[in-house]
Amino acid sequence: MKIHIVSESKHFKGNGVYTAFVSHLELMQGIDGVEVVVNNEGHGDIFHCHSWSPLFFLKGLRYKGRRIHTVHVIPESIIGSLPMWHFFMPLVKWYFRKVYSFADVCIAISPRVEEAIRETGAKTEIVRISNPISTEKWNSSIECRKKGRAMFGIGADEFVVLGVGQLMGRKGVEDFIEIAREIPEAKFIWVGGRPFKAMTEGIARIDKQIELAPSNVTFFGMIDLELMPNAYNAADIMLFLSYQENSPLAPMEAAACGLPVVFRDLPEYKTLYEHSYIKGTDNEEFSSIVRQLMNDRTFFRDAVTLSANLIKQFDSNAIRKKLLFLYEQLYERYQAHLHFKHLKARISHLEIKKYFHNLF
Repeated sequence: MKIHIVSESKHFKGNGVYTAFVSHLELMQGIDGVEVVVNNEGHGDIFHCHSWSPLFFLKGLRYKGRRIHTVHVIPESIIGSLPMWHFFMPLVKWYFRKVYSFADVCIAISPRVEEAIRETGAKTEIVRISNPISTEKWNSSIECRKKGRAMFGIGADEFVVLGVGQLMGRKGVEDFIEIAREIPEAKFIWVGGRPFKAMTEGIARIDKQIELAPSNVTFFGMIDLELMPNAYNAADIMLFLSYQENSPLAPMEAAACGLPVVFRDLPEYKTLYEHSYIKGTDNEEFSSIVRQLMNDRTFFRDAVTLSANLIKQFDSNAIRKKLLFLYEQLYERYQAHLHFKHLKARISHLEIKKYFHNLF
């Protein structure tokens, strides 16, 4: 079986969709009987797309009955992401309904995503499958910690709080700066940029905040995905302050690398995560949690244990099996449909022959 995997995210590196796309490709490698074609490299038996642009419609035309779309973005994802998002919302809802409906199967990466697909009015089939986290790629490493600290230019004894995400309001970058101002004894490093450039919300406002940020904050910009294990291992904790997420990869990657992760208390996390996690509601509470992680070794060790439990539901092997089962089911259904059409056409042909035979 050939799986045609498509994504435009390779042109917009530095976002979670690109990471999910790369993880999907890695997940499908070395499986007996499965061949992967990517983007323009050929034609497959199953079409699986991570993009929601017109590319999805264009490339999916020839795959009717075999189209899978992994839903990474829902209408509310534009809140705090796009400039003047409230003006675009009606159009966005209409467009995403078209995207979801074009697919024969939508993969919802979280319970909230499944709800959002249904809220658009799309009638497509929905299957719940999480994004995978490979513990072979993301793990605690002394060597990666050394390389990461050298990359960031920080000392071995500095306590490092890491933020990862695009430089936009939705990701909580402004709160990150404010918390850093409250804890001058720690080093705060933000990894991420603006892959969508001018289409990013709050550029001027956030750039001004960065300009006025305290000296203990460093904005490192985007780095290659291959170097992210070094970035996570260089840190002591991760502060994930996003205001809206579906199934974020960065905090799970950090957790797999052994970091305590502090989340904003969002309703979507309550249905997404099967295990407990550390959460806060405002900057005062986040600052308090960071200080406790800095000074209370027992609390820190317990937080590391929480991270280890948190990633269990994203096991790569289990997710690979779910994907393969979906591919097989969809392809068998498509083949049965073709057989039925052929049989129906043959019966119609025989009936026409019989009609003319009786006529003459």
